[in-house]
Amino acid sequence: MDRLFAPLDIYCERLDASFWSEPFNALTNLLIVAAGLVGLAQVRLRETGVFAEVLCWWVVVIGLGSLLFHTTAIELTKWADILPIVTFTLALAVFCLRRFAGLSRARTIAYFLIFFTTISFTTYFLPPWLTQVSNGTTAYLPALAGFVFFGLVALVRGSRAGWYAISSAIILCMAFVCRAVDLRVCGSFPIGTHFLWHTLIALMLGVMLVAVSKYGHPRPEQSER
Repeated sequence: MDRLFAPLDIYCERLDASFWSEPFNALTNLLIVAAGLVGLAQVRLRETGVFAEVLCWWVVVIGLGSLLFHTTAIELTKWADILPIVTFTLALAVFCLRRFAGLSRARTIAYFLIFFTTISFTTYFLPPWLTQVSNGTTAYLPALAGFVFFGLVALVRGSRAGWYAISSAIILCMAFVCRAVDLRVCGSFPIGTHFLWHTLIALMLGVMLVAVSKYGHPRPEQSER
């Protein structure tokens, strides 16, 4: 139990265990919340449906979960940061396959399982030094590969939403750099670069929610159920 409340100091900006020790890292999460709320407004304006609205609220939860972690910075609230991101990635993959690519339920399940089984094994067998050098950023490789893979599937199936997914992959690559170098720049840039990770993630999520609102309507043979 004590381990759950153990303080974590894994970012350049944090100097102690106090609540407001990461102001830049904390406040930039509000950009993620804003991306979710703007996306929600667009989804409702275009009447894209319940699934799309849920994704927008999910983005809001990602921002709030990360805000909680970067203010409290303990082992327990770390999961408030991680779990919304992981589950959103899975839900977005299903959305891309069903709404953008227009695949049947059976083919969606098949593509989903094949992709995430393959990428999970690939990520698991990455050398430990790469995880260390990248400051743990390798954990987000499935999301990057997912944007590319599901984006290409959407394009092949004739959906322009695929370009939004590819664009999101490019933004995520830039975000990876900011996350990976954070601890390496402390001496010359004390606030670090993790806040840029949040900023770019907000942009990436905003791009995807635009695609969701524009191209995420149920196909004629599909329903919200």
